[in-house]
Amino acid sequence: MHAATISRDNVTGIVLAGGRGKRMGGVDKGLVLFHGRPLVAHVAAVLEPQVGRVVVSANREHGRYAALGYSVVADRWSDYRGPLAGLASALDIANTDYALVVPCDTPCLPADLLARLGEGLTANDAEVAVARAGGQVHHLCALMTRSLAGPLYQDVEAGFKKVVDWWSRCAVAFVDFPDPRAFVNLNTLEELASLESVQVPATSANQLA
Repeated sequence: MHAATISRDNVTGIVLAGGRGKRMGGVDKGLVLFHGRPLVAHVAAVLEPQVGRVVVSANREHGRYAALGYSVVADRWSDYRGPLAGLASALDIANTDYALVVPCDTPCLPADLLARLGEGLTANDAEVAVARAGGQVHHLCALMTRSLAGPLYQDVEAGFKKVVDWWSRCAVAFVDFPDPRAFVNLNTLEELASLESVQVPATSANQLA
């Protein structure tokens, strides 16, 4: 028996781009160019065919993100409480039953991210489905039910910051993906340059050669 399919129209894509980019010298990481386009554009291009709407969580350069055509939301807290704060804030403007969250520094995400995570979520009757590849868990590549919005907001308000610890408080399903390279994240300019040296097919910017 197959798990129920989650419709893309019932999913809001959330790209987390609200960090300080300390390991890149304090830059706004989502706007760093990769193959001539901002990292956020690569990530959003993968999400757009899979979700009904893309929202960017950002705490700087709102005008530049909006100019790229995305809805932008800032953290409701001004003291940089981390990705959970960005997620909680973005969920405020989501009007779907599910949210597919990814970080802005993962330009090679798989085209079946929603399909696989959705299957894992429904098959396990979970609240959150988290991607895993090559034995590594990618806690910020996850599909969650919007019913978690209230508890998440309350916990961030109370000072909760660690994603891995917060997911552990939920009903979580870990979903395996075949290619670890799809979840490579770029924390430094050196890592970005190294990945950029890999030939990316022009017809499929989210796949590694």
